[in-house]
Amino acid sequence: MEENESIIFGPVPSRRLGHSLGINNIPPKVCTYSCIYCQLGKAIKMQVKRQSFYRKEDIQRAVRNKIKVAEKSRGKIDYLTFVPDGEPTLDINLGPEIDILKESGIPIAVITNNSLIWQDEVRKDLMKADWVSLKIDSVEEEAWRHINRPHKGLGLELILEGALKFSTSFSGKLITETMIVKNINDTDRNIGMVADFLSMLKPDISYLAVPIRPPAEKWAQPPDEKVINHAYHIFSEKVDHVEYLTGYEGNAFAFSGNVEADIMSITAVHPMRKDAVDILLERSGMDWGIVDNLLENDRLIETEYGGHKFYLRKFKRQDT
Repeated sequence: MEENESIIFGPVPSRRLGHSLGINNIPPKVCTYSCIYCQLGKAIKMQVKRQSFYRKEDIQRAVRNKIKVAEKSRGKIDYLTFVPDGEPTLDINLGPEIDILKESGIPIAVITNNSLIWQDEVRKDLMKADWVSLKIDSVEEEAWRHINRPHKGLGLELILEGALKFSTSFSGKLITETMIVKNINDTDRNIGMVADFLSMLKPDISYLAVPIRPPAEKWAQPPDEKVINHAYHIFSEKVDHVEYLTGYEGNAFAFSGNVEADIMSITAVHPMRKDAVDILLERSGMDWGIVDNLLENDRLIETEYGGHKFYLRKFKRQDT
């Protein structure tokens, strides 16, 4: 295996993982899904059979070299993250690779689409990680097939059962990600069903995302901010910790003294109720004119839920 940026990359900044060194343990676009919103395009090869792609010793050597480079430049690495251009659990060597990389003393993360978690060996491998993110876009068969376009050998019921089995035994940090796509899984019914499932899964954090980068299918569009605000509150009724994951990596929750920057960073993570905005403005000695300006310039959205006004950062699509 050649040690190049297509296999080991970073460290890159991540709101979820701090400074993450990425491990691309799957060749590009070998996946179990061909999601309509994937920013990498359609899957080149779809499969559910696990296999070996790279030697674990080669991955270990490439990671060691990157760590040495980071140490020389005083770069920080918070996680070694399996986040390939495909589905990481297709790698039959994932468990041994995690074992050998633990020698570095750096925590291990895996970002998986959750499709193979019904397999005992996959759950066993993921148990070795310190941080695992599971994709759960829908728990309803038709919407799941429409949005994730799974391999014909996959079944949603088995996947959900496997995720629940994993959650009851996993001792690390469990994360979920749900991508909301306009007119596909953005109804109250679909969102409510996912929230009910997550209430059983009990993740440490549940992320809500929308397609903001060019998707595999141009018609896979984000719903408007009002729908996302509604989804956030439906999730929050069932899950302890809910956040947006919109691609914005700003200083969430950091009160910097620049009230405009603070409002924009906080509303990128979750909606702010009007009374919370009032308190923030009062602390900074500023008036409501700042919010009016953000609304007028289409950087902030005002919406309502449960009789209260909420403010959200405008989701900007990245079309290039």
